[in-house]
Amino acid sequence: MPEASSQEKTEKATPKKREDARKKGQVLKSAEVNTAFMTLALFSVIALTGAMMFTNMRGMVIEYLDERVLEGIQDTTPVRMHSVVTGGMWQLLKIIWPLLVTAVAAGLTVNLVQVGFMFSGESIKPKFSRISPIQGFKRIFSMRTIVELLKSLLKITVVGLVLYNEYLANLPVFETLMGHGGGEDPLFGVVAAGAEIFSLCMSIAFKACLVLVVIGLADYIYQWWEYEKNLKMTKQEIKDEYKMLEGDPQVKQAIKRKQREMSMRRMMAEIPKADVVITNPTHYAVAIQYEDKEMDTPVVLAKGKDLVAQNIKRKAAEHGVPLVENKPVAQALYLGCDVGDQIPREMFAAVAEILAFIYKQKQPK
Repeated sequence: MPEASSQEKTEKATPKKREDARKKGQVLKSAEVNTAFMTLALFSVIALTGAMMFTNMRGMVIEYLDERVLEGIQDTTPVRMHSVVTGGMWQLLKIIWPLLVTAVAAGLTVNLVQVGFMFSGESIKPKFSRISPIQGFKRIFSMRTIVELLKSLLKITVVGLVLYNEYLANLPVFETLMGHGGGEDPLFGVVAAGAEIFSLCMSIAFKACLVLVVIGLADYIYQWWEYEKNLKMTKQEIKDEYKMLEGDPQVKQAIKRKQREMSMRRMMAEIPKADVVITNPTHYAVAIQYEDKEMDTPVVLAKGKDLVAQNIKRKAAEHGVPLVENKPVAQALYLGCDVGDQIPREMFAAVAEILAFIYKQKQPK
């Protein structure tokens, strides 16, 4: 089986790629889910508040068909007309406010569930490609547009079939309702027929909503697949991102080299303060300092091996720091201590003996 090319998008998106896509407004979202749940919420509110809405609508019709209102309109004035229009708008708002509130709340809730809190100005930035006829032609006949068209046709077809089947199944009921207007109380018959029709319509509407929910969930799965596919990265893109986040290996090596050089210069600058440099004699060199009034134990000022050891010894000789050859002590200090460390307890006696020897040499004869 041939290996995938480094330019093929075979790798999952990294967290940074997902974050950058989100900043650009590219998020996982299904418009069908929004439509399905908003429609379901609206019909649920209609089912719960239908009686109240009907009562308000009936009151509005009665009020505006009153003979006194009709007579007043014939001899109207701007003030009267303003009052009638304002009252009508207020009555209409009393009827539809549950639907308005539900639509806003459902839209915000579904978007928050799918996308979360997000604000991106990238999508509203002007782009010349949007007004390009060539790019527009490509968008019209793109695979995504064709898929969206097929989804819309499928949704209309499925919902239409459900509504048509429900209509055929309830056709006898509609026929029996046509006779409810007769009898001693025609108004009661009309109201009863209206209530029955409303109940049937709600039943049909909820079945259509369930179909929309199923379509929405299927579309969400498809949108997730397409979203992940579009976010996939090539192996080279992942390498480039790693270099950008972690730094180019060559640059990092250069920085480390520079840090070692600076550390080496600081270490060499401390050698003149040393009381003694203990050597191997050629492979190791360790510079020791001990201030009786300031230090509890001697401290390692510098240490080195091979070439660095030779530089330490040369620097010590330039500043008159004594060199003492002691192979076991030099090797033990080099391996067991870092620059700036106090010498280990087990080395006290050996180092103290060397320091005592140095101090004795410095005493005037």
